[in-house]
This record gives sequence, structure tokens and C-alpha cells, in this order.
Amino acid sequence: MELIQTLIDFILHIDQHLADIIQTYGIWTYALLFLIIFMETGVVVFPFLPGDSLLFAAGTFAGIGSLNVWILWGVCFVAAVLGDTVNYWVGNKIGPRAFEQDIRFLKKEYLEKTEQFYQKHGGKTIILARFVPIVRTFAPFVAGVGTMKYSHFVTYNVVGGFLWTGIFIWLGYFFGNIPFVQENFELVIVVIILISVVPMVIEYVRSKAKKEEQPSAAG
Repeated sequence: MELIQTLIDFILHIDQHLADIIQTYGIWTYALLFLIIFMETGVVVFPFLPGDSLLFAAGTFAGIGSLNVWILWGVCFVAAVLGDTVNYWVGNKIGPRAFEQDIRFLKKEYLEKTEQFYQKHGGKTIILARFVPIVRTFAPFVAGVGTMKYSHFVTYNVVGGFLWTGIFIWLGYFFGNIPFVQENFELVIVVIILISVVPMVIEYVRSKAKKEEQPSAAG
């Protein structure tokens, strides 16, 4: 419970934490950002890491000159692509056993939800999933478990990583230092998180509506 509270505090006050990190570690901040983005996208047991909000906050600090925006984007982009690549091959090696067995640290409900998302949207799921927390972490894993060839996956991976890191970093760069955003940074982070989960909520509502329609159609 304490870990969850610490994580929530880190996400909501990510601007303050990142400011301390930049001041303390300087150029090594890029390495830390690389590690967090890589772990969120590449390790299926870390879907709760703050990808969207971290990119936005980092972009904000790039906007005031604390970070170089081009180095930042390059580092995060490479981390996102490598993370998905590792995740794909882990899924490829583990195979269907991930769905058939109760593997520790892997929530089967997340895997199944992502598999449904993947079956509906096909290859573009790898791009769309970048903007959906949790699904973002499981999508490349499911792609590796499934039948998507790596030659197809890598294209979606690169495009998705480029768009995801670019959009949030540049949003932070251009809008993060507006006085209203600075004064209400916690609120902005919450809004970013809520916007990120909108696709998942829409998908849930649609699937629930379909389930409710099926009995009536059968009747």
C-alpha cells in the first residue's frame, strides 16, 4: 500500500521530483528517463510507470532549457522502440503459455484485454496502444505471442514510438511553462492521465454494450 501511495505521489508531483533529479544528476537525468520509459514499455510487470506524464514533464523542463529537447526526444524515442522490441521477443519466447498458465507477475485479464484490442485493430494496435496506459505495456508482448511477424511489428513500433514520445514531449515543451499550467501542474497531470485512459474506457463501454445486446438479439 505504501508503494502505491509513493507511486501516486511521484506521478502527481512529477514536476517537483524531476526538478530535483535534474539538479542532482544533471546529464545523467537522460539515462534515468531512458530507463523508466524502457521499463514501462519493455517489462510487462511495470505497466504502472508514468510514461505520458513523465514525457510531458520532461518536455516542460526542456522548454526552460534544463534539458535539450532534441536529446530528450532521441533518448526517449530509442527507449520506447527498444522497450517494445524486448517485450515482443519475450512474448514470442514465452508463447501461448502466457494465456494458458497462471504466470506470476502477469495478470491474465490484462493479457486477454490487450489480445482483444489487438484482434480488433490489427497491426495499428501497436501504434494506438502507445497512448493507452497498461495496454501500452502489454501490446508488444501480445504481438510477440501472436502471429505478427517482426518485420511488420518493427514498422508499427518505430512509428508509434516516434509519435508517442514526440507528441507528449513537444506538448510539454510548448505548453508546460504557461503560467496557468505551472500553477495547476497536478491538475494538468491528472487530465493527461484521464485523457490517456479515454480509449480504454470507450472500448470497455462498447464491449459491455455488445454483451447486453447479444441476449436480447438471441431472445
